[in-house]
Amino acid sequence: CRVGQGGGVDVSVPGVDPAPEIYVLVLYVIAGSRASRHAVANLRAICDELLADRYALEVIDLRERPALAGERNILAAPTLVKERPPPAVRLIGDLSDRERVLATLGLQPQ
Repeated sequence: CRVGQGGGVDVSVPGVDPAPEIYVLVLYVIAGSRASRHAVANLRAICDELLADRYALEVIDLRERPALAGERNILAAPTLVKERPPPAVRLIGDLSDRERVLATLGLQPQ
């Protein structure tokens, strides 16, 4: 353990890769809508392929929890919110534009 330049403590071990970052994603949908079904399928495919066990996905049906739309400033559905890793970002739509989704999430295609 050593003190880094910014005064923080560096607890990395030389030669050992740090634990991979966990992605925390929230997808706001309207159950039954075609765009929402596509968004769920497209996002799960990307996450399963590129993030494997490094993501937590919560799918929220705004028909069941409409107050959340106002509380969380969700203006359209489907809307994807990447909460972690920072910065938090939002993407609206069915997530069919794979390159745009990857860029928004900060991921590189394999």
